[in-house]
Amino acid sequence: MKEPSHHPALIDEVPLSREADQWLQKVAEIAPVIEGHRDESERLRHSAQPVFEALRDAGIHRMLVSREFGGSQVTLDTGSRVLQALAAIDPSVAWQMGVQGAIGRLSDYLPEATAHKLFSDSSGLVVGSVNPTGRAEAVPGGFKLSGTWAFASGSAHADWLVCAAVVTDGGKPRMTPAGPETRQAFVPKSEVRMLDTWNSLGLRGTGSDHYEIDEIFVPEDHTVQGAAMFLPPPERPARGYAISYYDFGLFGSASTVLGTAAGALTAFKDLARAKVAAASSKTLDAGHVVQERVARAEILVRSARLMLADAAWHATEHGQKGGDPLSALVRLSAATVAENTTAAVDVLFKLAGTSSVYAGNLLERYFRDIHSAAKHITLSHTNIEMVGQYLLGGELRMRR
Repeated sequence: MKEPSHHPALIDEVPLSREADQWLQKVAEIAPVIEGHRDESERLRHSAQPVFEALRDAGIHRMLVSREFGGSQVTLDTGSRVLQALAAIDPSVAWQMGVQGAIGRLSDYLPEATAHKLFSDSSGLVVGSVNPTGRAEAVPGGFKLSGTWAFASGSAHADWLVCAAVVTDGGKPRMTPAGPETRQAFVPKSEVRMLDTWNSLGLRGTGSDHYEIDEIFVPEDHTVQGAAMFLPPPERPARGYAISYYDFGLFGSASTVLGTAAGALTAFKDLARAKVAAASSKTLDAGHVVQERVARAEILVRSARLMLADAAWHATEHGQKGGDPLSALVRLSAATVAENTTAAVDVLFKLAGTSSVYAGNLLERYFRDIHSAAKHITLSHTNIEMVGQYLLGGELRMRR
């Protein structure tokens, strides 16, 4: 096998903050555990217990939660870098930690006592669905919650699940000027029926099962109004981030696809230096077409990383007052990151030839995982369409 003449092949000297360096060291320390259980987690369809324990003990599951609520409150840049590093090892692990980071964002919207209960007094994940497919009938002191929800990534290791629901009075939706009122209701996992539904193309190790509830009481102080999530959380000493839920949440999914593509680049380079194609006497890396297309894939991934870092800087600096201009930037960046990174992985998957079609080959896994991740609404091409409408003078909408 030919050895590369130098590492890295391109100048990449953006300085890491001390915080980011410390957290990336944590990832490096637990990487052998994640790698060692990668196949088992796919078979289980959720992360193996030692993987969760390693993440928990490293504090990664609470890294994007306010210090006041038991988290580490790392910067958005640090959180993104950690998710990218995890995704390069196992995209399913990064996806779950990104979901936990997004749902953990709701700690800044909850009453402080409830946020302490969910995040400080519990060591398990707090995950679930923010898509309002349930019903929350208003009753004295709270709501009677019923419904079925999908995509509970990380639920195998959860203590609490969030359940988004339309608020009803006497069975009829409670209307606001913007449409039906919605609530995010937090319930103990012990009160939820999990449904074995996660049989997927990719991200197989995320345990993203459906779950259902039939008429349980949820106190009002265990809920968050859906409309509030479009705005930064109220100012208070305990607040971790002055960024709206939706502006914050896109970074988890975008960071995961970015790290997945970076992992695919590394895997392909290793393969190209070793593989001799059929009827050839040279390794793949000697081919002119391979060289040109790898360079294109490299710059697609690098441009995506720079774009995401730019969005993270703007979200950090302008999260409190950025409004629609910031939301438009973040949504456009996340969707473009997904387009660039999936395009890069597609190139590498094709260049690898038959090697990439075998189960167990890392390129096969990266290909499945990135295409599954890119289906998420936060990375959807509809974000580009909606931002285009906004740029031409229309309102910034989630979907038509």
